[in-house]
Amino acid sequence: MKKVIVGMSGGVDSAVAAYLLKKAGYDVVGVTLRTWAGVEGQESRCCEIDDARQTARTIGIPYYAFNCVSDFEDKVVNPFVQDYLHGMTPNPCVICNREIKWERLLYHADVLKADHVATGHYASVVKLENGRYTVQQASHYNKDQTYMLYRLTQDQLARTLMPLGDYSKQEVRKIAEEAGIQVASKPDSQEICFVTDGNYADFIRDHEEGAVPGEGNYVDEAGNILGRHKGIIHYTVGQRKGLGVAFGHPMYIKEIRADRNEIVLSGYEQTYCKAIVCKDLNFMSIPEPEEGETVRCQVKVRYRHSGQYAQLEKIGEDRFKVSFDEPVRFAAPGQSAVFYDEKNCLLGGGIIEKVIFS
Repeated sequence: MKKVIVGMSGGVDSAVAAYLLKKAGYDVVGVTLRTWAGVEGQESRCCEIDDARQTARTIGIPYYAFNCVSDFEDKVVNPFVQDYLHGMTPNPCVICNREIKWERLLYHADVLKADHVATGHYASVVKLENGRYTVQQASHYNKDQTYMLYRLTQDQLARTLMPLGDYSKQEVRKIAEEAGIQVASKPDSQEICFVTDGNYADFIRDHEEGAVPGEGNYVDEAGNILGRHKGIIHYTVGQRKGLGVAFGHPMYIKEIRADRNEIVLSGYEQTYCKAIVCKDLNFMSIPEPEEGETVRCQVKVRYRHSGQYAQLEKIGEDRFKVSFDEPVRFAAPGQSAVFYDEKNCLLGGGIIEKVIFS
């Protein structure tokens, strides 16, 4: 009987992952990593310990909660705040998965002498003929979570189980209900786990010790002033509503220029780009291509993006240019660009550093 540590958030997905693995004959141990606690006692939606503990009792497995608040603050929260202050749109979950969740789950797996770790992500771990591990998109595309997993290492993937890859959300909730798991109908979280009220600007202001950028100018692509914004931390690329200025026709945030405290507005068609440059690359199913080598793939530039075919080319140390077959809209510096092969497996991904519009 192989032993597996299941990361339990307190939600239904990780609960059912633990239940299915126990049913399959694994020696299952539930673990919650406490990553964040608000000043008024709020819990992150990724570490609701009371719900996770009750689920473990219901399933009949040992359960432990471990504190990693300090690591999470250093590696996830502080970079998130700094990225927003510099006009970027970060993906904190991408960083957390590799640097916190898997790192700490595998540490505790070693301590508890477990063979594997497991999560409730909608995805599947696959070992390829070339000996490398990758992650394949979920069978039910609307719940696929591979976009958030592209930074995982080969060593991490080699010990990872993801039992929900072939299930729909409805099936998962039904399994939980039939098993008597009390979080069967618990709503999904739609926000970043440590910003419990969804107000990023207030969170950033509360966590930044120095000055936070104040009001500045909206400008058009030629630099003409169109109005005033209330501070770049209130906005993201692609935003249309809540600009505070009426133009008589839809205007979108095309760029955020933190160095000038400017926000560039444009019409919808002008938000499309033909290429991006990525940094901080991680490759899964293939070794990193050599400089000048090109790779055909499908690329997602945000979590809900359906993807676009593109060509990858290494253009320097830890820099890849992604040239799209057809222009894509709302690519934002700080977001992740994630690469897929023809079998819907992760080739890898990187952080968008530059957007090339023309």
